[in-house]
Amino acid sequence: MDELQLIADRTGSVPLAESGALGAARARLMAEIAAAETENVVPLRKRRRGVWVGAGAVGLAAAVTAVVALAPVEQAGLQPPTAAADPVTVLRNAAAAALKSPAAPPRPDQFLYTKTKEPNGERESWLSADGTRDGVIKLANGSSFPLPGCRNGRAQAYKGEEPLDGVMEPCTPSPGYRADLPTDADAMFAYLNANHSGHDGDFNAMGKDVLALANESYLSPATRAALFGAAAKVPGLRAIDRTQDAAGRPGVGITWPLGPGADAKVAKPVVIVFAADTFVYLGTNSTAVTASGVVDAVGQRP
Repeated sequence: MDELQLIADRTGSVPLAESGALGAARARLMAEIAAAETENVVPLRKRRRGVWVGAGAVGLAAAVTAVVALAPVEQAGLQPPTAAADPVTVLRNAAAAALKSPAAPPRPDQFLYTKTKEPNGERESWLSADGTRDGVIKLANGSSFPLPGCRNGRAQAYKGEEPLDGVMEPCTPSPGYRADLPTDADAMFAYLNANHSGHDGDFNAMGKDVLALANESYLSPATRAALFGAAAKVPGLRAIDRTQDAAGRPGVGITWPLGPGADAKVAKPVVIVFAADTFVYLGTNSTAVTASGVVDAVGQRP
């Protein structure tokens, strides 16, 4: 097969990288090609994951694709490589990664547990899977925020952390397991645009809903993929080659556009962070999801 044609086929749909990204990636490529001369004496188990090899048309095409798109992370603990500044590619890769995650929907009587790292400490939440059972949020300062379950349209009323004896209030269940959401990116975008708390086209308000769903709700693999696919349709996104979440984990980031009327000189956009090697969602520069899972009762941890 013509190697140049193979390269063209592999890279035809990949966006061009910025010149700064190409320089660093090219240097890495040439170093790996030089190292490939002695690769036959290196045991396979000691080779680095994602290494570029210079022999054969397939290896060459894969290497060029990596230079144009995103260079892979090689080992945990190393700094993530330079990435092409293309937020759409990053979010589409995140959607593809979400589709590969295992599907294990909770039972209606279970809870969605999430631990997040925030600037002032750790936060834990237990959300009722079907929204009918009492959940709770434990804040970083040690206080708790009750999440009363909604049964038959009524929920226990609270004053602070204390329930009001005999006082109920109207409610609508807020399930932690969102089985009602679209599994298609276009339908998800329409849903988010119609249901966020801002005005039509207020993508900053939409972004808050995206993060709330990504952080503390159970979404099926298809729904989570649709969420990231919908986010890729938002105008004004930017990619950050090297960043880290609130827990200090390195990754590639997406900056979300500011809200209408925001002063760009004062306001700082939220950075949504994905692992640079797997594109798994990590959190943001201010809130990192460090643990999550399904448990049988409030207070349990996976």
